[in-house]
Amino acid sequence: MILEVSNITKNFGGVTAIKDTSFSVKSKEIYGLIGPNGAGKTTMFNIITGNYSPSEGTVKFNGQRIDGTKPHKIVHKGIARTFQNIRLFQSMTVLDNILIAFDYQAKYSYLETIIRLPRFFKEEKRIKQKAFEIMEVLGIAQYAHEQATSLSYGSQRKVEIARALAAAPKLLLLDEPAAGMNPNETKELAQLLFDIRDKFDITILLIEHDMKFVNHLCDRVMVLDYGKTIFEGHISDAIKDEEVIKAYLGDFKHA
Repeated sequence: MILEVSNITKNFGGVTAIKDTSFSVKSKEIYGLIGPNGAGKTTMFNIITGNYSPSEGTVKFNGQRIDGTKPHKIVHKGIARTFQNIRLFQSMTVLDNILIAFDYQAKYSYLETIIRLPRFFKEEKRIKQKAFEIMEVLGIAQYAHEQATSLSYGSQRKVEIARALAAAPKLLLLDEPAAGMNPNETKELAQLLFDIRDKFDITILLIEHDMKFVNHLCDRVMVLDYGKTIFEGHISDAIKDEEVIKAYLGDFKHA
């Protein structure tokens, strides 16, 4: 298991957002975290990525506890994420948005940056080459020098995913990646995520409301409702589960 979440509870004052929730994700698996709005899905993402500390329970990544670790250290350990609302740097090009994620990987010193020693230029060339390799996989290399926020919604999503991949994660967390996409874009995204998993040798954990997308993509799912786990297993079994149907009536039935 690459990720092990054990007995997580998260309280905000008198409100319990997540209660005694556990799940684990296998290496190279595509795992879905689903449920109605307010179920606690994004809170769980924030705990895994260090934005929140759990009130109770533990999170292990590659066998090491990471709960309570600062977000930037979580990234260095090999976990990257995207957000429900796209967060791109508006004044920057697509390429520059992606290059930012390479910053901590750069193999030159601050002094070498200032006086522009040969290693600085060599490393800059290597990083740009890696950025273009990622953009090629995601089909956005032709937009490299365009302002990122001028692209279509679907292409902006790809830029955000590319930036996350630039951090060289072993576990990629995607918060509603198909939100706002039309059916053709959603179908393309599903195939793209399969390609990303295989080409970058990573595991994917995602939050999603599009059940057809989840059904096509995910190996297993966990369903949250009011912060509690009501189902874990294959989506084909989830759509037949009475508790799931009650919590998510309609979407599951016709997935």
